[in-house]
Formats: sequence, structure tokens, C-alpha cells
Amino acid sequence: MRRAAVAIAAGAMAVSLAACGSAEEAGGEKEPTGSAAAKGDDIKIGLLLPENQTARYEKFDRPLIEKKIKELTNNKATIEYNNAKQDANLQAQQVDTMITNKVDVLILDAVDAKAIKNSVQKAVDNGIKVVAYDRLAEGPISAYTSFDNVQVGKTQGEALLKELGDKAKDGQIVMMNGSVTDPNAKQFKEGAHSVLDGKVKIGKEYDTKEWKPENANANMEAAISALGKNNIVGVYSANDGMAGGIITALKAAGIKAPVTGQDAELAAVQRIVAGEQFMSVYKPYAPEAEAAAQMAVALAKGEDLSSIAKDKVSSESAKDVPSVLVDVTSLTQENISDTVIKDGVYTADEICTAKYKAACAKLGIK
Repeated sequence: MRRAAVAIAAGAMAVSLAACGSAEEAGGEKEPTGSAAAKGDDIKIGLLLPENQTARYEKFDRPLIEKKIKELTNNKATIEYNNAKQDANLQAQQVDTMITNKVDVLILDAVDAKAIKNSVQKAVDNGIKVVAYDRLAEGPISAYTSFDNVQVGKTQGEALLKELGDKAKDGQIVMMNGSVTDPNAKQFKEGAHSVLDGKVKIGKEYDTKEWKPENANANMEAAISALGKNNIVGVYSANDGMAGGIITALKAAGIKAPVTGQDAELAAVQRIVAGEQFMSVYKPYAPEAEAAAQMAVALAKGEDLSSIAKDKVSSESAKDVPSVLVDVTSLTQENISDTVIKDGVYTADEICTAKYKAACAKLGIK
């Protein structure tokens, strides 16, 4: 298995992330106005995650981040947590609460990367540095960690084309992208199009509101109605949750076609075992979560990030933000044992329930 590693391909970053604004606008360039720099292990870190529709946030991201913060601070740090449940207005209120509670640093995974800009500025104005987590929030952030999102889209597109083979020349695919409020979705789409365009006809394409499986399901039903069930040879789905909704629509129409995904959710891994979903993108959350914790603790203590963050990423409002980008792996039937099981994300027993036991046995998963 190709182990997760911090991606340091500056060329790929240059393609996917536009740099503008002055160096002074980057959160990493600005010292806090509060007392965070003088603190030791007794620090207070806020953690705001965007939603609970996707299983990863409560199952992996939160516990991994909290565990690492505790380890780095000899169990002395206080962690304030909240989930916005896909509500951008609620998340803005949660930032205000973090300011009131006087956290030293805020780890923020934005519901809406642009809408959160004023809240980020307000936090910084109150001496709170902000670490953008998974999604590149606008505003004067001090650090950022995520995956190489353009590469994620490329990985999905390449896997789909390989599976389609000669069918790519004759049929059409449907593209089910993520939410327009998520900057990552734009980059996944960019990466996928860079691979798919000119190689296969895209019959229908959708930006799926709030990443919700039920919205993807409705979009897929509309695509089937418009294109005809005999003309769809594959579906690009930006994540696993939507893939579930898409596959439900395909089954109802009697269509068998490869569907991509992302996040390696347990339900998706089981669908891959059963042959219902072709692939997912395995994003090892531990390196991403640990990087966020390391940067947050370092910022709270007034330490330099150069030993942690080897990359620089820019947004429309912050330039050269110290960043950690984590590599990804295409997850298929062939490498389930060498990825999510080997890394301890799931056990074979969790994947191979009674419904999937026979399929697991065929694949040698045990």
C-alpha cells in the first residue's frame, strides 16, 4: 500500500490554489493581540466542524484531533467543540461563542468558506489565530491542512476511465459534484475534469446542494430520465454519501454502472466489497488531524510552524499560508486489506457483516 504522506508537490499546488493578496493578509504573518504566545500546556483550543451528514467528522476527525491535542499538552489543554450541522449562520454564531470563551486558537472546518470570512477576521481581531481544517476558509488564517484536492478529483477520474475501458467511447457519464459552498468541491471537480474531458462524454453534471445523498439521488433520477437508462455507462460521484444516493437511483432503474466516491466510509467500503460501488478515495484522516492539532498547539504557544508545515497555500484573502497537504489512495476491492484494515480504520469484522461475508470471502478479506 502506498502509505499516507505529506504531499510537497509545489507544482500541483500552484495549479489548484490561486495566490493573491499581500503577505500581510496571511494570518501566519500576524502576531496575536492576546496572551496566547505566553502560554504553556494550559491552553484552550476551539474546534468547529461543519456537518454530521458525512460519517468522518464525528467518527474520525474530532477524536483524532482531540487525542493529539491532549498528547501534545500533557493532557492540560481544554478543548471547546461544536458542529454546525451544515448551517453557515450557526457556525458564525459558534465562532462568536469561541471568542466569548476566549480560546487561544480556533481549528475551523468551514461550512461556507466565503461566508465565514468575517467571522475569521473577528476571531483574529480578538487575538485568536485560526487554523483552516480540510477546507480553505477565507480570511486571515494562520495555517491550513487538507488533502491535495485536485489530485483527489484526478484519482477519481482516472479510476473511472480505467474501469470504463472501451465503454468510455460510446456511452455517457453523469458527474455529481459537491456543494458550491465548499471550495474543496471546486477543486475535486477541476481535477476530475482535467482527466475526463475529451475522454468521455459528460451527459449531465450537477453541483449537489449541501452534499446530501437525497439531493444526489434526485439529481441522478433526473439524469436517468433525461439521458435514458441505456446511455449511462458510469457516474462520477465526488463522495461516498452521494454515491449511496446515486446507487439507489441506479438500482431502481435497473442500471449497472461504476460509481466513484470519496472518504472510504464504512457503508461505501461494503458497497465496494459487494460490487455496487467501484471505488472510493481513501483519505487517511490521522495525518490531517494530527497536523491540525500540532499547528494549533504551536500557534497557541507562540511557536514557529516551519518544522510542521512544509508547504504554502494561498486563497483570495490570505497569501502563503503555512500548510500541510496529505496524499490519498484509490480504494478498490483489490486493496481494502492493505489500506483501511491495515491502518486500523475498520476491522474485517466491521466490514464483513453477515450481508457481506460471502463477498468478503471471495476477496480474501479476513
